[in-house]
Amino acid sequence: MSALFHPLLLIVGLLLGKLGKPQPARILFALAVGLAAGIVGAAWAPDQALAWTSYVEPFGTLWLNGLRMAIVPLVVGLLVTGIAATADAARAGRLAGRAILTFVVILTASSILAALLTPALLQLWPLDPHAAAKLQASFATAKPAGPVPGFGDFLAALVPTNPIAAAANDAFLPLIVFTTVFAFAVMRLPDAQRSVLTAFFRALADAMLVVIGWVLWLAPIGVFALSYSFGAHAGTAAIGTLLHYVAIVAGVGLVVWAAAYPLALFGGGVGIGRFLSANAPVTAVAVSTQSSLASLPAMLRASERIGVPVATSGVVLPLAVAMFRATGPAMNLAVAIYVAHALGMQLTAAQLAFGVMAATVTTMGAVSLPGSISYVSSIAPIAAVMGVPIEPLGLLVAVETLPDLVRTLGNVAMDVAVTATIARHSGEGEAPRSETDALLGG
Repeated sequence: MSALFHPLLLIVGLLLGKLGKPQPARILFALAVGLAAGIVGAAWAPDQALAWTSYVEPFGTLWLNGLRMAIVPLVVGLLVTGIAATADAARAGRLAGRAILTFVVILTASSILAALLTPALLQLWPLDPHAAAKLQASFATAKPAGPVPGFGDFLAALVPTNPIAAAANDAFLPLIVFTTVFAFAVMRLPDAQRSVLTAFFRALADAMLVVIGWVLWLAPIGVFALSYSFGAHAGTAAIGTLLHYVAIVAGVGLVVWAAAYPLALFGGGVGIGRFLSANAPVTAVAVSTQSSLASLPAMLRASERIGVPVATSGVVLPLAVAMFRATGPAMNLAVAIYVAHALGMQLTAAQLAFGVMAATVTTMGAVSLPGSISYVSSIAPIAAVMGVPIEPLGLLVAVETLPDLVRTLGNVAMDVAVTATIARHSGEGEAPRSETDALLGG
């Protein structure tokens, strides 16, 4: 134990020394240190490195349990308040209602895209079997988040007889169904009662965000423990696994980003060249800030340059920033599918369908949250619905920086394209002079 104590004390000191840094930098630093320690230990003294995992892994498990304990109340609170905000926006006018309907259609399409594209990408470029075996050894104690029923059992269990029991058993899909029905019922109550219940669930969600914020403050220790164990089991293959994960998930997001351009062309009547030119400043702001909200002024100017009236963009774009992230369902579902692939799980069509439903619904409640929190709160329910273990999420969140950049770029491009589409079909946008002009960007 004395030989173990001094290196661990030094590492903890290094992690604590990063407390003043931004959270993503601290988590990434912890990942690098943990992987390096595990890989070096596996190369020099593999038996001793694996023995040390029995001392380190409990800290990672403890941190993951801290994240898991807040997921159910957070998801319930966010769903109720998200549906309330959506309903209030829809009441604001016909344009807002049309925007929300468009958002729902695109979010559903985004989920379906991931269910089709991610398995195809993993079939074309699978994770190296050796690396997959090492990852499975690293998370050998991980268990599916819950049993996945057959189609008949799924239909029978879709409406829970006891929503409290569904929450206690992490049966997320029945819980989501109940919460959605409950939220719409709340919207039918008189204003005073609706305000009380909405305020309660908003406070519940805010309290859970505080709890998760506290847990994520300790993320460097948890991520170090998980990454050390992974490095000790996988050696240098650990680095290749993380790069493979980033490439697959970011690749799915890039497809959604690219889909904004044909949507602008065929839906909004805006030529691709014109859309590229107008959207360039938005892309620059998104790259520098990784924030859709910070990109809103640039998106408003871009919409004006492609002929969208301020009366339309001033309604649609704030709504889009508040409740619409086109890349969210696709990339969140891609993460869950990737984890299943890496752990050697063969997902059925029913499991993918469950994931599509969960990804579409939970995205509406996950908007405008910090990246690390939205990563956990959005993906954990999807994985649970599909029966995929969520333990690897604690490790993968550390390399979310590049996928998160793709998320932001895809979201802002889609926001502008959707705004142009809604303006055109509302009769308020400028139409290009001809099909040739559209294709050439005229």
